[in-house]
Amino acid sequence: MSLNSIFQFLVPKDKKFFPLFEEASTNLIELASNLHEAVNLPLKEREVLFQKIDKLEQRGEDITRQTNLELSRNFITPFDREDIHSLITSIDNVADNLQGAASRMRLYQVDKITKSIRKLTEINLEACQNIDAAVKELKNFKNIKNITEACARISKLENKSDNVYNKAVFEIFENETDAKNIIKYKEVLSVLETATDKCKSVAGVLESIAVKHS
Repeated sequence: MSLNSIFQFLVPKDKKFFPLFEEASTNLIELASNLHEAVNLPLKEREVLFQKIDKLEQRGEDITRQTNLELSRNFITPFDREDIHSLITSIDNVADNLQGAASRMRLYQVDKITKSIRKLTEINLEACQNIDAAVKELKNFKNIKNITEACARISKLENKSDNVYNKAVFEIFENETDAKNIIKYKEVLSVLETATDKCKSVAGVLESIAVKHS
């Protein structure tokens, strides 16, 4: 039995951090799902979902705050304190950017949703689902391979997001003549692409934790 395995055996079963991680990743999926649903609706029907997204983003901030509070209260943690902080913060960063995309669509009254915007929300949703799958494996570290495989899928999705974004921006400058439309579409696309970058950052933290416990 490795030293890490012995340590994990001796450490009391965590009842605080893992539920918070899972709550954060579940909240992230719900947020991404609402955003993807919103971009498939007419402008007038999106507001209810945008309001829900705002509440979910605030819920994510509350979970992050609670996790950091638990860090200050607990001497024994299931893994490195800096990794706990990095994980919950990186998940919150994804939520911030997804909510930011919704906020810009609402602010700029983006009526016509392009295929690229829909594709990026779809990619982000899939990346968030993989984050959730990996987070759920943190409880006992018995299936490290499942974590690394989920992280590899997130990395591929991030590359896919880059390609969609680059093509979309090229098409905007190639075909759009209204300067206001160029600005608002590029902003929305940029925040969605950044959200996928942040998903990859979560994957980086998860991989680091997995390596330390393999």
